[in-house]
Amino acid sequence: MSFEIVDNVLNITVDSTMTLAMAAVLLLIGYFVRRKASFLTKYCIPAPVVGGFLFMFVTFAGHMSGTFSFTFTNSFQDVFMLAFFVTVGLGASYKLLVKGGILLLIYWVTAGIISVFQNVIGVAVGTAVGLEAPYALLSSAISMIGGHGAALAYGTTFEEVGFTAATSVGAAAATFGLISGVLLGGPLGRRLIVKYDLKPEEEQQNFDDISKVNAASGEALSSLDIIKNVTVIIVCMALGTMVSGWIGSLINMSFPTYVGAMFVAVIARNLNEVFHFYNFSFSLVDGIGDVMLNLYLSLAMMTLKLWELTDLMGGMLVILLCQVIFMALVAYFVVFRVLGKSYDAAVMCAGLCGHGLGATPSAIVNMTAVTERYGMSSRAFMVVPIVGAFLVDVIYQPQTIAFIKAFVPAASSLVG
Repeated sequence: MSFEIVDNVLNITVDSTMTLAMAAVLLLIGYFVRRKASFLTKYCIPAPVVGGFLFMFVTFAGHMSGTFSFTFTNSFQDVFMLAFFVTVGLGASYKLLVKGGILLLIYWVTAGIISVFQNVIGVAVGTAVGLEAPYALLSSAISMIGGHGAALAYGTTFEEVGFTAATSVGAAAATFGLISGVLLGGPLGRRLIVKYDLKPEEEQQNFDDISKVNAASGEALSSLDIIKNVTVIIVCMALGTMVSGWIGSLINMSFPTYVGAMFVAVIARNLNEVFHFYNFSFSLVDGIGDVMLNLYLSLAMMTLKLWELTDLMGGMLVILLCQVIFMALVAYFVVFRVLGKSYDAAVMCAGLCGHGLGATPSAIVNMTAVTERYGMSSRAFMVVPIVGAFLVDVIYQPQTIAFIKAFVPAASSLVG
């Protein structure tokens, strides 16, 4: 960490190790504040969000007052995201994927249809307020479902055809979506649970097998077993990054690295179930995933720049508010009923708000905040990560490209 005064502004440069340390401390502060402020627990606001928000306001105050600023070296965030999705993939036994059955299909199709409506809302509202189509689309499924990565990729494409503010506008829209997703999901899930007096099923038919499939052998893991489990996670991260690169080159567009990593991890888990290469420990992998997820979100929230939201033009802000209102209404009144009006459905709606407005890790954190208070939902934790991290892209990406070709002809040749 170094300090330098430039133009009467104290510039604090933080290296990668200190950035990670600050995120870890803020995560613990988030848990502490949440325990002390009962309304945060009551409304299921995730601990990483609490700690990250506190620090965001500190950096925002420094920026607005012109007295100090932080420059972070955020080298670990993407690594933690990759590691988290690998642990999700390693939890996806074929036996469990089959158990997902119709619920997985319903949630997948529902999330895909919502992504189409997001683009329809963006174009319709954008036309009504006189906003150019690229900026309207950047305020839609691109940033809501695709997050910062997609906003950057598509924003760069739009800049190449003359829309010079596309990247900054996309980043601002994704920031707005991420914040909205983590603030909306927990309270919405809680409201459904409380209103309908929902309880976790004591015996989740067919889904009891989740604990059976992932049950520990009863033998203590040796240090070599732990090393093997960790090594598989790291190798899946590396191979998954390569796979995503290959897919990206085939489809001539950016392909999320975490999707490839999760795909490789699913293959590794199921090959190991057949050939027993090593003593797989779900509890160890799940614990590592939980740590990675919380640190990822703490880093993400801590380094967000609230002042980027000033890049949101009036029309874009209107669209984004409409997107949040649409997500809240469709999750509360439609998706909850489509999924069966059960406890699992309520938890999944909390997750939908996370990955439908921000990112899949936000969905998991939302669901974790809800289930920590009201009880576990195995169905939700099996279905939502798979759809949010991968399957929804099968619908979201092609229809978004179709919207771009229809409304931004100049960019058609650049998106496939």
